Amino acid sequence: MALITYHISLITCFAQFNIDRLIMVGRSALYYEDYVLSIQYFNQVISAKPYLYEPWFYRGVAKFYLDDYVGAEADCSEAIRINPYVNNLYELRGLCRIRQSKFSDAIGDYDMSIKYDPSNQGLWYNRVLCRIQNKDYDDAHHDLDSMIVRWKKYAPSYSLKAEVYLQQKDTVQGAKWLDKSLEIDPYNGEAWSVRGIISMSDNKWKDADQQFGKAIHLKPKVVSNYINRALSRYNINNLRGAMADYDKALDLDPNNFIGHYNRAQLRVQVGDDNRAILDFDYILQHEPDDVMALFNRAILLDRTGNPRAAIRDYSKVIDMYPNFWTGLQYRARCYRKLGMTAQAELDEFRIFKAQMNKHLGIQPRLKKKQIRKKSDIDLEKYNQMVTEDETTVEHEYSSAYRGKVQNHKVEAEYMPMYGMDFAHYNNGVNSYQAFIVEVEDFNRKHPQAAKLFVTCGQQGMNEEESTACFERIDTLTAGLMAAKSASESTPWLLQRAVAYSKMQNFADAINDLTAYLQIDSTSAIGYWQRAVCQTLLNEFDASQGQNTQMKAARAVDDFNMAIRLSEGNAYFYYDRGNFYALRKEYSKALEDYSIAIRLDSKLAEAYYNRGLVRIYSNHKSEGIEDLSKAGELGIYNAYSVIKKYSGK
Repeated sequence: MALITYHISLITCFAQFNIDRLIMVGRSALYYEDYVLSIQYFNQVISAKPYLYEPWFYRGVAKFYLDDYVGAEADCSEAIRINPYVNNLYELRGLCRIRQSKFSDAIGDYDMSIKYDPSNQGLWYNRVLCRIQNKDYDDAHHDLDSMIVRWKKYAPSYSLKAEVYLQQKDTVQGAKWLDKSLEIDPYNGEAWSVRGIISMSDNKWKDADQQFGKAIHLKPKVVSNYINRALSRYNINNLRGAMADYDKALDLDPNNFIGHYNRAQLRVQVGDDNRAILDFDYILQHEPDDVMALFNRAILLDRTGNPRAAIRDYSKVIDMYPNFWTGLQYRARCYRKLGMTAQAELDEFRIFKAQMNKHLGIQPRLKKKQIRKKSDIDLEKYNQMVTEDETTVEHEYSSAYRGKVQNHKVEAEYMPMYGMDFAHYNNGVNSYQAFIVEVEDFNRKHPQAAKLFVTCGQQGMNEEESTACFERIDTLTAGLMAAKSASESTPWLLQRAVAYSKMQNFADAINDLTAYLQIDSTSAIGYWQRAVCQTLLNEFDASQGQNTQMKAARAVDDFNMAIRLSEGNAYFYYDRGNFYALRKEYSKALEDYSIAIRLDSKLAEAYYNRGLVRIYSNHKSEGIEDLSKAGELGIYNAYSVIKKYSGK
């Protein structure tokens, strides 16, 4: 009986070990942004043990990054049902609900989060933003008062207080609180945005221009700041500056309605009619019934010698507004250009009849700088600039889940390490193929095995691809079990290690590679692949707070052994260079990248990473030269990095 009990406890421990391993591997996939694969792992855990809250939560995180906010909310809700005492669950569900504009529900989640973690500043901040969205200004003031007492030097509390007053149309109090915010933190981009909005509301366009300029300097990716500064510049006759701001806004947000509309109006004013038509074309592709854009495009088509297209647009406007006499007059003029006298006379008679009936009043002359609200559909204001009905500040919700899971504080990311995979690699240059003799020898000696390739990093897999990879591992395991000798097991071990690597299961990949190297201790690719897996595993372990110094030493030992066995291999030097670069050992990294480039002058990733290392080592000109070469060889995002650092 005791033996049976002991056997059952062993099975239970092994099952628990497997579940823990699945959760850890799923988290590793999540860390390396392979979200679909991580969902597959957590699905397995949920199927086996649906009463654990962690897999529901982590699957919710993966769905959140895939923008599946409904699914993420549902998973968080199930995790909360299982364990209602974990603060992170409410915080993530609150963010999911914010993304769905369910602000009242999000406030409920933040109530619970703050209950469990009352000193978390970000939770208070997000709850205030939700209250502002709900126009619950009294509770927003109450929360902000509490925040100001608790965190006297937290400037965003004061700027949010100012924003709430502005929403309540109290600009005096708004300006007062904003001054306090900027006194504490003059580098708060959102505060300068609010200050600019106050200046706009008072028609202080020069002040607004300067204030939005400061906001842009501090937060250069906020589209509304460029839109608002462009409007301010327009009103002080800085048309060139306004045009530059609209161009930048549309680079950041190509679908921005106001950006396209106002840029079109600006182009009309500077005589760039054809490009103004392009902006109105874009608007009408997305909003085909926008009457103001239709009428403006009709005028421009008429002016640029396309009266038939102009008639088409005028007719759509007149169908919607039959008593729009200016439109009838312009259409009649187009008809006469085309010799369509009868149609022109019909339009002119309608206008004449209206005049006789005194239905046509005196049309006021428009001032050059008048601005209309977006919802103001008054056709007599067709040539005015547009602004939002309510000018608001774009806020970033405080979140541990914003951006990449790794949450690295680096200025630009290195290209990843090379390793083995079952798929071809393409870095953008068709003539370049990553090639290692030992990998080709393996493929030649084992034609029955799946072919191995040398690739740089790996792409995230979809559900079908990850399922196929799970099946591949099962097949390789069966082959390994059937092997009759150690030498027969080596191809199965190496392939399964590559499959585990692809599945972000680096611990099992390392175990297989260790077994493989015990049989064949002269395999350079075995040491190389194990070093790559160990480095990636170390990065994940370090993110979980583990000390990885000893494991890092193992990785560099494996890189050294691989290089000793195959000194002419550029990829081994490149990967060891990555190892050193990530540890900020820049002199060693530079040496390895340089050797890799000497061995393979077409290795674009080595130029790219050496360029970054040189920039981080304060050798900017040499770094930009390397990045230029990387761009030439196919890594086109090198050019955006060059642009960034050239301006410094």
